[in-house]
Amino acid sequence: MPHPVVSEPGSEDPLTFAVCERDKSTLQMVREALEDGNVMLAYQPVVGATNGKPAFYEGLIRVLDDKGRIIPAGQFMDVVETQELGREMDCATLRCGLNALARTPALRLSINMSARSIGYPKWLQILKRWLKEDETVAERLILEMNEDSVMQVPELVKTFMTDLQPAGITFALDNFGAGRTSFRHLKNFYFDIIKIDRSFVRDCDTDADNQCILAALITIGEQFDMFTVAEAVETQAEAEFLVNAGIDCMQGYYYGAPEVKPAWLPPVKGHRAARAG
Repeated sequence: MPHPVVSEPGSEDPLTFAVCERDKSTLQMVREALEDGNVMLAYQPVVGATNGKPAFYEGLIRVLDDKGRIIPAGQFMDVVETQELGREMDCATLRCGLNALARTPALRLSINMSARSIGYPKWLQILKRWLKEDETVAERLILEMNEDSVMQVPELVKTFMTDLQPAGITFALDNFGAGRTSFRHLKNFYFDIIKIDRSFVRDCDTDADNQCILAALITIGEQFDMFTVAEAVETQAEAEFLVNAGIDCMQGYYYGAPEVKPAWLPPVKGHRAARAG
C-alpha cells in the first residue's frame, strides 16, 4: 500500500505559489508606478445612439512598467482593489481626471472609483479641493462605480451621493446587470447613468437571451429615469440592434479604442503636471 504524500509545513502547491508571486510582482509594479508618477488615463468615447457623436469620455487608468510599457487596469486592478494601494490608485485616477477637465473646458469625463474609496480621506480631500477651485469641474465630472463595490457599502454610497448631488456631479453605475444590485437599494440611490455589462451586449444582434435581458435593463433605466449606456459594442450589427432597442449611448471598440493622447487633449502645463493631490 503506497504511503500518503504529506506536505511539509509551509509548503504550497505550485499553482498557488505562482499566483502569489505574480500578485507580489503586480503590487510592486503598481507601487513603483504611483511613486514615480507613471500613471495616465486612456480616453474612450461614449457616443450618442442616434447621432454617433461623443456624449462624454471615460478615462481609464493606465500605468507604465519599468520597461515603459503601458499596462491597462485589467491587468492589475483585481490585485490592488481590496488593498490601500487600490485607494491610492483611485486618488491617482481622480487627479488625472480633474487635470484633464481643467485643461479641456468642453470635456465631460467619467472616471472610475471603488466605493471603498468613499471612506478614504485623501481621495475626498482631492475632490473637494478641486471643486472649490474650479466650479465648472463638478458639472462635467461623472463618478463611475461598479455594482460589486457599491453593494458592499450601500448606505455609505447613498450618503456620499446625497452629499455631493448639490455640487452637480453625475453618478454612473458600471457593469449593471452582472453584479448583485438589489432593486430595493437601486431606487434609493441617485445614479444618473447605468452602464449595461458587456456580457449582455456581446452578440446581442443574434443572442435571444441577451436581447431579452437588454430589453429588461433598458426598461429599468427608463423607469428610474437613468441614462443607459451599452458597454463593449464591437460590431455594426450589435450597434444597430441597440439603437432599435432604445439604448441612449454606446461605448466600445466599434466607436473608438482608448487613447492616451487623443487629438483634442491639450498638453499638460507645468504647474498642473507637478500638482500634488
